[in-house]
Amino acid sequence: MSVIEAENLAKIFRVYKKKAGFWGGVQGLFHREYEEIRAVDSVRFSVAEGELVGFLGPNGAGKTTVLKMLSGLLFPTSGKARVLGFVPWERADEYRRQFSLVMGQKNQLWWDLPARESFELNREIYAIERPVFEQKLDELTALLDVKEKLNVMVRELSLGERMKMELIAALLHSPRVLLLDEPTIGLDVVSQKRVREFIREYNRNYRVTILLTSHYMTDIEELCERVIIIHRGKIFFDGKLAEIVNRFAGHKILHLVCREFRTAELPASLGETLERRDGMVRLKVPRARVASVCHDLFVRYPIEDISIEEAPIEDIIREIFGQEG
Repeated sequence: MSVIEAENLAKIFRVYKKKAGFWGGVQGLFHREYEEIRAVDSVRFSVAEGELVGFLGPNGAGKTTVLKMLSGLLFPTSGKARVLGFVPWERADEYRRQFSLVMGQKNQLWWDLPARESFELNREIYAIERPVFEQKLDELTALLDVKEKLNVMVRELSLGERMKMELIAALLHSPRVLLLDEPTIGLDVVSQKRVREFIREYNRNYRVTILLTSHYMTDIEELCERVIIIHRGKIFFDGKLAEIVNRFAGHKILHLVCREFRTAELPASLGETLERRDGMVRLKVPRARVASVCHDLFVRYPIEDISIEEAPIEDIIREIFGQEG
């Protein structure tokens, strides 16, 4: 069953074009020129119950705009969407009680109060019974290892601790849909790992439908089997993460060990040398030529060890976003 459905969803922003200089500002008082920016263009996808889907794209691709429309913060210019059977921008109370939006660069906690106070406010807003609230809070603080930080002022928490508290605030009312916009942005690697483990475990235990955006490919690789790539407002790819490698990776990486490589230079015709040290070489080779290059290497050199790997997902995504077409 589809929990999230978007059909031909589009959003156009009308932006004022100010002319340079003082006189440009004066002219703008009487006559203004506007430019239309198509942030989202005929986006169509669906997400089933319990799925954890990665939503990828470069800055300005339209990811956050889509999440804001699905949460009801923005009205679309055209198109349709339904989440849990509701039209998000109608903002029905019943719908708002069943989803959460967490934005890594926006705070929902009161800065000058302990996180516990913000949680109590959420309890009142969502009318959560006290025993249910205390049980859920105990569970979430234990999972995220922040129980000892509940009475610390939010402004005195580390960035990682603050992000964990943001997740707790978003999950206290047990939403069925969770929209995560860059939840690990700015966190150190330890905090990122802890947040990823929590999201994975929570999704597995409660079958919450999650749409996740992130610029950290480790988040996507560890959490998502399926990814949707949006580029310039349009859906560029929707499928299994592993399919990205098969469809878009033009190269493979060869790891070679040979004593002769300490002094001998490899011909450029074999591939691009990415790394070279102490008899080890990493070679970037076009997929279609891997077999012939391996044959040439074994004929020319006394190869001691060889391994063939796919290019890192992060590199493939970077190449996709760099392609103008």
